[in-house]
Amino acid sequence: MSRKYFGTDGIRGEVGQFPITPDFVLKLGWAAGCVFAREGRSKILIGKDTRISGYMFESALEAGLSAAGVDVLLTGPMPTPAVAYLTRTFRANAGIVISASHNVFSDNGIKFFSENGTKLPDSVEKAIEAQMDIAMTTVPSAELGKARRVEDAAGRYIEFCKGTLNNHLSLKGMRIVLDCANGATYHVAPKVLSELGADVIEIGSSPDGININDGCGATDTARLETVVKGEQADLGIALDGDGDRLMMVDHRGEVVDGDELLFIIAKAWQAQGTMQGGVVGTLMSNLGLEQAVERLGLPFVRAKVGDRYVIEQLKAHDWVLGGESSGHIVCGNLTTTGDGLVAALQVLKAMHDSGQTLAELKAGMHKMPQTMINVAMPVRVDVMQQSDVQEAVRAVEAELGSRGRVLLRPSGTEPVVRVMVEGESADEVERLCRQLSENVEKALGALVS
Repeated sequence: MSRKYFGTDGIRGEVGQFPITPDFVLKLGWAAGCVFAREGRSKILIGKDTRISGYMFESALEAGLSAAGVDVLLTGPMPTPAVAYLTRTFRANAGIVISASHNVFSDNGIKFFSENGTKLPDSVEKAIEAQMDIAMTTVPSAELGKARRVEDAAGRYIEFCKGTLNNHLSLKGMRIVLDCANGATYHVAPKVLSELGADVIEIGSSPDGININDGCGATDTARLETVVKGEQADLGIALDGDGDRLMMVDHRGEVVDGDELLFIIAKAWQAQGTMQGGVVGTLMSNLGLEQAVERLGLPFVRAKVGDRYVIEQLKAHDWVLGGESSGHIVCGNLTTTGDGLVAALQVLKAMHDSGQTLAELKAGMHKMPQTMINVAMPVRVDVMQQSDVQEAVRAVEAELGSRGRVLLRPSGTEPVVRVMVEGESADEVERLCRQLSENVEKALGALVS
């Protein structure tokens, strides 16, 4: 379906620029409320990350939903995967997250979960968009929706996360540096790890509405790497602003990315006898992950980039483990969506059960050199239909031969084209990626000159 507002991960953009404006979000809340209220009295749960604009959009959504006759449950700052979980436990008709995930504080977005804690079906998104074209009305006063705060939301999610591990498993003796990106996990992730017995050193856990993802978290691990080495910690954990993305750092200060974490979890589950089927990666997944998974004797398939597409492939194959290089990891036997904290606990369990360090666990996978450059896209076009781009891609593919691969992919959340080159030689890969990205930039620039 062609979406008017919804992208691959809800609706996202710069605050104050259409559609991320109070009036649009008010109307969106009303439209969503009208769609869900068609089945009778409804209630919708709303969570948010720590951006300063979250207060404004929370109020707008609450007003729109109330005008449609829908009751509202407000959790305050809460990780995206926690909203998915709480939507199910409260038997809500839907969950809404106000977040722009790993983006800067001046962006924000709205994404929805179904009553089952999964992405909304296309048919529901289409119905909401159709409702947006209708003039907004208000139900009679006696039918207006009511709103209340969920006081124990954080505690419920903390217990859920701990419950994904064996009751007897303890993290006692583990020294962990935890970076919460000054985001939605700041008040839950430290408690989960400390209550499991870990010695937790917190960074990125003092949100002020503006510092979310700013030089911290899963998208910028430099500080975490330094602190892990300085504190002689066993490892570091980095979550992003809304808690659905995970990166880790081993005791040497080296980053362990989403591909390596997927391999570690797959190998651990296979050893436990709990692995179901194979592993789903994406078009961006490192070739080394595919090779390592196949050496385990497990099948591997690639989905389009985006956790919704990973989940689609998991459902299609009846598998339970998938994710992205960026750190979105779906443990489908434990929860319904990507959850950075739940995935981190599975890696910690693998360390505990095997007696190995994080560095030792990741050594079973050899990453192929891969370089990715984001090229600004001034106009939204199908990049691969541009003849100059096609020619540039063919030139790089010819030089790589069978020793690597090329991928160009427009981002679903930012106005950029991701140019990726992968191969055997790091120097060659970097040179070819820069060459290709320069040609793509030139071709796109010609479209607006």
